[in-house]
Amino acid sequence: MKNKVILISVDGMRPDALKICGNPYVKELEKIASYTYNGSAMDPSVTFPCHFSMTHSVTPQRHGILSNTYVPQVRPVKGIFEKIYAAGGVSAMFYGWEPLRDIALPETLAFATYVNAYKKESSDTYLTDEAIKRINEDHPDFVFLYMVETDEKGGHDNGWMSDEYLRRISIAIDNVKRVIDNFGDEYSVIIVTDHGGHNRSHGSTLPEDMTVPFFFIGNAFAKGKELDGVTLLDIAPTIAHLFDIEAEAEWEGKSVI
Repeated sequence: MKNKVILISVDGMRPDALKICGNPYVKELEKIASYTYNGSAMDPSVTFPCHFSMTHSVTPQRHGILSNTYVPQVRPVKGIFEKIYAAGGVSAMFYGWEPLRDIALPETLAFATYVNAYKKESSDTYLTDEAIKRINEDHPDFVFLYMVETDEKGGHDNGWMSDEYLRRISIAIDNVKRVIDNFGDEYSVIIVTDHGGHNRSHGSTLPEDMTVPFFFIGNAFAKGKELDGVTLLDIAPTIAHLFDIEAEAEWEGKSVI
């Protein structure tokens, strides 16, 4: 395929926390990306429904997944993994939360690596290492890298906006930097999150849960441009646009390009 894309999801990363996490690379992201700190998650603002909407461009009410338990779609909508597979593309997935496997049909993945977040000091760093190795060896067309520690070890274990939560965000951004430093010339890189959080939870329609950041990096995106009105529904159409793949008629989002 002509273009290649890396999608990085940092679970539970609030935009206000990203700004104050202390990692200097955040300012660099603002310079090299089209971005927003005012994007919209889905209702319910829960990990699995939001990621299914991210990759299938329909709301949870449409795809039917309203919790972190997978249920088959009554009226299936093709997701971005299926679209890339049908176009002859090669996809890889690296993830630290096992249920997330169901955002992609098994046959659509050429490579997949899962590790339990609590079995590593930093599963996010481990998965980034694995993704870098795989990209260097096989150069898949589409790579999905999912980091969960901001949500699990940061938000749920210690509280959103706690020192540990901010530290986990900074670790995730260090990993984002490594991916961009290694592959920013070869791949477009999209950095997203599924939802925010408050206290030690999320899932409500509070702004703290629903407001999320997005960064789009690559030749197709203007550097330093602030975007308006971006939602999780726009991720799959944007990736399809980069691959010159026709969006599904039922998709509800739009490309940001």
